[in-house]
Amino acid sequence: MKKLLVGALLVIFALGTLVGCGSGSEEETSASAEVVNIGTMNLVNGDLIAQYEKYYEDELGVEVNLVNFDSGKDVNTALAAGSIDISELGSSPTAQGIANGVDYEVFWIGDIIGAAESLVATNDSGISSIEDLKGKKVATPFASTAHYSLLNALAQAGISETDLELYDLQPDDIYAAWTRGDLDAAYVWYPVLGQLLENGKTITDSEKLAADGIITADLNVVRTEFAEANPDIVVNYVKAQIKANDVLLNDPETAAKEVASVLEISEEDAAGQITQFKYLTADEQIEYLSEQIAQTLKDTADFLVEQDSISESPELEDFADKVTTEFIEEATK
Repeated sequence: MKKLLVGALLVIFALGTLVGCGSGSEEETSASAEVVNIGTMNLVNGDLIAQYEKYYEDELGVEVNLVNFDSGKDVNTALAAGSIDISELGSSPTAQGIANGVDYEVFWIGDIIGAAESLVATNDSGISSIEDLKGKKVATPFASTAHYSLLNALAQAGISETDLELYDLQPDDIYAAWTRGDLDAAYVWYPVLGQLLENGKTITDSEKLAADGIITADLNVVRTEFAEANPDIVVNYVKAQIKANDVLLNDPETAAKEVASVLEISEEDAAGQITQFKYLTADEQIEYLSEQIAQTLKDTADFLVEQDSISESPELEDFADKVTTEFIEEATK
């Protein structure tokens, strides 16, 4: 009797184990997210239009949780930890993230950065050129596109970053230091850039640097694991971005109104900022992602190695493997 009881228990245990294993396997292959965590840096691109118009909520088909970040460095940390699934961030932190092994894919270009990121000096700093930065106190968010542009501007002028006092500050901290009189200059983006220009002047900007081949962009990335499990969500995210870019490209008055509302700035300021970026159609997105972005990331990573920001730059093929057009192609079928 005892042997029968033990045997029965073993059978029950075995069946339970098999059922459990089968159930787990099914969940792994068919599970899809009920919530998508989207990182935003409130950059002046389609993300702001999508927020205002509720495109994310309308298109994605799942609960949407927006998480705001001040810098791409913080975005990389959150993506590596899996606390967000999709996010925008600059090309410089994207190159750094890929080089450091953060497993994500570039699948959308929020914008090509122009004068929206600029080097600004205080009116009483005595700075009127890059060469005048020697010995001055200058701030920028490290590992950002602004940092990359600043270092390239210094290199063009034959100046080492050790020739000035360079501080790693987030945009809000830059504004606080600026108002205290602790800085002579800063390379940063809006809305802080606009605040600095109230008593400052532009020395150079990312549009001028782009003309010399130093391209920076704001990119959208998705964790590879999330994309593989939830391709439909990523496709629908792209559809939301396409709708948003249509507003930016074809209805600037509406775009200015909506950007102004999200950022809580004047429509005049919003309209001015919109003109300082290049926004792409879906076809242009595919062209840039296929032909330029991997090289931009490689060039950025090479430069970051020279600056000791990262230890090694991956091969061009490694960056190309992290850039995909599949979700745009699916969204535009």
